This record gives sequence, C-alpha cells and structure tokens, in this order.
Amino acid sequence: MPATSDRRGPRLLRQALTVILAAAGVAVFVLLGLPLPFLFGPMAASLVAALLGVPLTGLGQISVAARAVLGLAIGASVTPALIAKLPTMLASVALVPVYIGLIALIGIPFFRRICRFDPVTAFYAAMPGGAADMTLFGQEAGANVRQLSLVHVTRLLVIMIVAPAVLVHVYGVTLSHPVGQPASDLPLSEMAIMVAAGLLGWKGGERIGMFGAAILGPLVVSAVLSLAGVIEHRPPREALLAAQFLIGTGIGVSYVGVTLKELRETVAGGAAFVVILAILAGGMTELVTLTGLAPPVEGFLSFTPGGQAEMSMLALVTGADIGFVIVHHLTRIFLVILGAPILFAWMRRQG
Repeated sequence: MPATSDRRGPRLLRQALTVILAAAGVAVFVLLGLPLPFLFGPMAASLVAALLGVPLTGLGQISVAARAVLGLAIGASVTPALIAKLPTMLASVALVPVYIGLIALIGIPFFRRICRFDPVTAFYAAMPGGAADMTLFGQEAGANVRQLSLVHVTRLLVIMIVAPAVLVHVYGVTLSHPVGQPASDLPLSEMAIMVAAGLLGWKGGERIGMFGAAILGPLVVSAVLSLAGVIEHRPPREALLAAQFLIGTGIGVSYVGVTLKELRETVAGGAAFVVILAILAGGMTELVTLTGLAPPVEGFLSFTPGGQAEMSMLALVTGADIGFVIVHHLTRIFLVILGAPILFAWMRRQG
C-alpha cells in the first residue's frame, strides 16, 4: 500500500502542475484577447512547458470524459431535420474515399522516402484516422509507436493552429459563436439525462470494443435521444469550455519527453506532411464549394483532416452546420478504421 501511494503522489503533483499551467495559459489568452482561450491557452502553455522539460502528465479519465461531452454535443445536433438533409450530402460524402486514397498515395511514399520510416510505420503515419486508433493499429502491426504518436499529434497541433487562422482570415468568420447555453438555462432533468447518456455511451462502447468509444458512444446514444425528442439542447456551455480546456491540454502534454532529434526528424516530418494535407484539403474544399456541394466554411471544416473532436469544436465556435461537418468526418474515420487493417494486410501480401 505505501508503494502505491508513493507512485500515485508524484503523479497527482504532476497533474496539479499541469492544470495550473494550463489555467495560466487560459488567463494569458483572455488578457491578450486571443481567440479560443480555453482551447489554445492550455494547448500553448502545455506545449511550451513540455518542450522545456517540465514534468507534466495527462489527466487520465478526466480528459477522456471531455470527448464524451463533445460526443453528446454532436449527437444532440442529429435532428430529424438533419436526417432529412442527408441525401443532399451524398455527393460530397462520396468524395471522402477519393480524398483518403489521395492522402495514402502521397503520404506513404513521403514517410518512406523522406522521413525514412519503416513500411509499417509509414503506412499508419499516412492514414488520416484518429490518432489513438492509428497508433493502436500500428502497434499491433509492429510499427514504431513513438514515431506514429508524434506524427499524429503534430498533425492535430498544426491543424489546430492553422485552421482557425484560415477560418478568420480567408472565410471571414468569427470564433466567438456561443458553444451552448449556460447550465442555469437548461432543465436539470435534461442535464441528468445527458450525464446518463454520456456514461452509458462511453462505457458501453468500451465494453463492446468500439473504437473512439468515448466520443462515438455518447454520440450514438444522444443522437437517438435527440431524434426521439428526449433531449433538445447541447450540453451546457461550462461543460463544453471544460472540454476545450482538457483537449487543448492533452495535445500539449503529448510532447512531454520529446528529444531534439525527434523534433528535427519526426515532428518536422509530421509538420511537413500537414502542408501536403493542406494542399489536398484545399483542393477538395474548392471542388465541393465551386460545384455547390457544400457551403465554403462547412466544406473547409469537412475536409480538414483533423480529429473529429477538434473539428467538431471548431464547427461549434464558428456556428457552422455541425451535422454536415461531422457526417463527413465520421465517414472518413469509419472508412480508415475499417479499411486500414485490410488495406495494410493486402499491401503486405503484395510486397
């Protein structure tokens, strides 16, 4: 028992330090009037501290719960009106497999020849799926897990820096759209149902082995409740701001322990790959916009290859049609999750 306490004590201290630094990041962003202080403040503070060698650590299940909150928010946006609009999205959704194929055709040779990754690591580094899912698949296939995780975290970091700037300066939107009503304006009974739905979806999804259970499980449950008219609101503003805080902190903390060699090679390679992704995403955005398949902001957010949680948050703060955006991202994630292991096995047999 004392040994367990000794191990737990330092971890709690590191978690407390992480929260304090992340909160300081929020304060700095608020004082300077910078956008999305609850997301970018913790991300910037945690990233700088991690690179300086400060002993930060993740917040465990609390951080995972942030994704459950977002899952609830997305699911609550699945309304009968959205279902009625699905046929109008089919043409742009049909472009998602083409988009994934282009990323794979360019990304795999990039990581093999430029970054000198082994074939397994190069394959899963190029796949635009969830960071956790691709790292897990790669680990099972024998990839270099450290390289994989750094590439995918860098993809998320760079996209979360660049995408808001593009939204503001290219598309002329603001990032100040209310993400939800305050808790004081929501019925207590409905908030209680949301908590139950989040826990049921999250833990139930984990029990049946669902990938991304923390976000997809609550999404499915809250979508059913929304379609049934049981819930009519998103989670309260305070919960969504807390989710921003935890997601931003998690991205920054992912760089704890990174070495100068990894910064020069793996992280730089991951950042360079984001430039390639940006070109492809820009091309797809122009295609769906010019052909009238999607409005400009929704088209941009739908084909920006960030994480579904991060892109959902940007859709919320810009006031975009979150239903349209998440249908495209879920299509991408599901296709990659289902198809990546099959495609990799086929390529291994061919090679």
